[in-house]
Amino acid sequence: MLLFLSLFVVFACEKPILEEPENLLERNKMIEMMIDIHLAEAAFQSRRYQDSLFLNATSADFYYSVLQDHQVADSTFEKSFVYYASNPKKFEKMYQDVMNKLNEMEQEYSGRQTDELDLGTPRKKE
Repeated sequence: MLLFLSLFVVFACEKPILEEPENLLERNKMIEMMIDIHLAEAAFQSRRYQDSLFLNATSADFYYSVLQDHQVADSTFEKSFVYYASNPKKFEKMYQDVMNKLNEMEQEYSGRQTDELDLGTPRKKE
């Protein structure tokens, strides 16, 4: 019984959780799109009650505008997102890259300088 369980675990670990989708977006393209989606969502949230152009808009409108700008079908983006998210360690690194780029953009916009986010390592007490 133990041998059967061990063999099952070994063979199960070799197979990826999800198969790679046919039109998988390249990692850097996916990061660019995730950055743009965050920016679009932030624009929507910050302006939806202040600007008459946003009164009838939804966050989905902004999501689809990003897809249109990148010329990517929603199904392609969603399948790619689910595929990348099925490997949490790699996805966390991708998301860290997204957050670092957003942080860098904020620094450029505000003229401030801050450190890159490092979500994986604890900070030393100084």
